[in-house]
Amino acid sequence: MSFPLLTATAALPAVGAIATAAVPAARRTAAKWLALLFSLATLVLAIVVAVRFDPGGARYQLTESHSWIADFGVRYELGVDGIAVALIALTALLIPFIVLAGWHDADPLETGSRRWRPTQGFFALILAVEAMVILSFEATDVFLFYIFFEAMLIPMYFLIGGFGDRAHEHGEEKAATQRSYAAVKFLLYNLAGGLIMLAAVIGLYVVAGNFSLTEIAEARASGELTMATSTERWLFLGFFFAFAVKAPLWPLHTWLPNAMQESTAPVAVLITAVVDKVGTFAMLRFCLQLFPEASKWATPVILVLALVSIIYGALLAVGQRDIKRLIAYASISHFGFIIMGIFAMTSQGQSGATLYMVNHGISTAVLMLIAGFLISRRGSRLIADYGGVQKVAPVLAGTFLIGGLATLSLPGLAPFVSEFLVLVGTFTRYPVIGIIATFGIVLAALYTLVLYQRTMTGPVRPEVAKMPDLRVREIAVVAPLVVLLIFLGVYPKPVTDIVNPAVKQTMSDVERKDPQPEVEAAK
Repeated sequence: MSFPLLTATAALPAVGAIATAAVPAARRTAAKWLALLFSLATLVLAIVVAVRFDPGGARYQLTESHSWIADFGVRYELGVDGIAVALIALTALLIPFIVLAGWHDADPLETGSRRWRPTQGFFALILAVEAMVILSFEATDVFLFYIFFEAMLIPMYFLIGGFGDRAHEHGEEKAATQRSYAAVKFLLYNLAGGLIMLAAVIGLYVVAGNFSLTEIAEARASGELTMATSTERWLFLGFFFAFAVKAPLWPLHTWLPNAMQESTAPVAVLITAVVDKVGTFAMLRFCLQLFPEASKWATPVILVLALVSIIYGALLAVGQRDIKRLIAYASISHFGFIIMGIFAMTSQGQSGATLYMVNHGISTAVLMLIAGFLISRRGSRLIADYGGVQKVAPVLAGTFLIGGLATLSLPGLAPFVSEFLVLVGTFTRYPVIGIIATFGIVLAALYTLVLYQRTMTGPVRPEVAKMPDLRVREIAVVAPLVVLLIFLGVYPKPVTDIVNPAVKQTMSDVERKDPQPEVEAAK
């Protein structure tokens, strides 16, 4: 294929970011429409990638390879497997809804502070993040991946610190301080992980002599390249630490609640539904493929950490007073399920984990965006400030309920299938871990239903008595995502058909086979 489709898919939002940033300050509306147009065009290219991808073909397809820094063996090398295709599609799907949901989030403030908010910059930064995330999913050169894995921190830092949530109970000055704290914490945590990964990337080059994922993996499989056990384990830990911070995995998770609380709802969706998926994706692509022995060696500890994330995140979600922090801790719990599925080392677990990445992105987008619409109407993130919303805004309450039910993995909605696969895949190899993890489902039902009860039911509070229902733009944001939640809940085959061959290859990388069921022979 002569046309560089993967490059175009990542370059289009990057060009859109530059074009949007260049729109004159007086043409804010034009900047919004331009950003939306580029995000939709990127979605079209992502669909073309998915259509051109052959699940039964080569592992990495639509490949591109060009010399970049020849003296150090760095190449501009791209390729996608089924897992990458699914996550590129998720990213390209969510960005137009993020842009549309944040239509007025960067408008000039009308408060006494008159703090300037550059509207063009807000949408340009979103498109820049999209470009870097897509390139991270496409890169098969380890050094190229590292560059964009780290570079996406820059636009995210400004989105969190410069365009925070306007609903704050302590006033603008206190809000600015907390936004800055959340942005710096996000940056420091992820930079620390990235620096450790950089040392591991350099170590990998010293051992392998190049940065090509495919070449290193093939050399290891053929026996041409061997690593000392201790070397492989140290390199694995360097990579895994960075990915665990991004994921986020307990105890490296503490940046996420602050970042999501202080961000606008669309940016919060960008963090947890898009950016954080790079961490779990990289565990599958790099940790398991480059360091199979070390991955199996670290599995017991990682499964325990994932289990702690599941229970810990869910327990803290139950006790939250802030709507956004509740959703943040729920996401920590869900990422625990994803990581548990990856390191269960079963085809059901890894297929479920990949499907969970997609489904969690959609369900979290629905819940967080509806929460953002709710918060913008009331001007408060506190759960106690709501009550009786379903009587005055039934469409808002109904979609909020659907998002909540998807979060607790109700059968018939998309997350149920993925969570079920993760639990089955984990139980077949690690039954104790699988049994304990099911308590996360019970806690998810508790925090979701309590949130709905406290905000949507009961007597109508005076402050919400005149709350408007969802507007046309807001319905256009959530309705397609709700339809997708239901569709993938009853028919996940389009996604599983794409990811399953890649999962089988990953299982082959780590030389694992699914445990055989123990049944008595028929007499």
